[in-house]
Amino acid sequence: MIPLRQAVNIGRWAVPSIRCMSAKAGPLVDVAVDNEGYAMVTLQRPPVNSLNLELLQDISKSLDEVGKNKSKGMILTSSSPTVFSAGLDIMEMYKPDLKRAESFWRTLQDVWLKLFGSTYPTAAAINGHAPAGGCLLATSCEYRVMVSGKYTIGLNETALGIVAPRWFMDTMSNTVSRREAELALTTARMFSVDEALKEGLVDETATDKADAVEKCKKFLKRFERIPALARGITKQRYREPALNWLSANREQDLNEFMAFLQNPKVQQSLEMYIQNLKKKAAK
Repeated sequence: MIPLRQAVNIGRWAVPSIRCMSAKAGPLVDVAVDNEGYAMVTLQRPPVNSLNLELLQDISKSLDEVGKNKSKGMILTSSSPTVFSAGLDIMEMYKPDLKRAESFWRTLQDVWLKLFGSTYPTAAAINGHAPAGGCLLATSCEYRVMVSGKYTIGLNETALGIVAPRWFMDTMSNTVSRREAELALTTARMFSVDEALKEGLVDETATDKADAVEKCKKFLKRFERIPALARGITKQRYREPALNWLSANREQDLNEFMAFLQNPKVQQSLEMYIQNLKKKAAK
């Protein structure tokens, strides 16, 4: 993550017999597996699932649990009625404790490596807005179903004065054409639901969250007759260049993020943005 300029603005599951898989995931993420062996991972950090250190830690634990319990597939969604995830929590970057900031970024790297590189199939039931980090989570999954409405999705970092890390870019390029990914990233394009469907950023639309979940589950069921080992290796080999790059360059990526945080102009812009948010909230 590299500063470009001073301005930085930064369910239900309608199936029978759902059981809790593990309490280890933590209070910010609910994990359940249905009687067919499909896992539902629900982000539940009100009001908008901003990705702070604790939420990322719980997501990481959840992904581990899904793998350990040999779930047949995973659906990622949100408990919010209008937001899938609003992206990275700005308060993790404003006047940060540097040790916490380092843990924050390392955990985000871990989450992406686990989700993008999982051997089990994954789908996202996007039941609301998914900017920036929310888009990253969704596009790290293999299939996306987005609820229709006045919602948007995209990697809008450049509008905020930020260069998205290379692995964010790789994730977008793995989802839409390289040409469309370049245009979207450089123009900070936020796609409407219909635009996202047209460009392939999402695979289907849904009438509501329950419909999105069912369509995700239908996708996961495609693999019931495919040998899991062959499927998992094929997926990982296809995604190998992006996974290998971050694995080999984690320290470089972390150092760029830490330099970003310690830039005085960036901190000044963050403070201005936070003050603007407070003024809007007071109206």
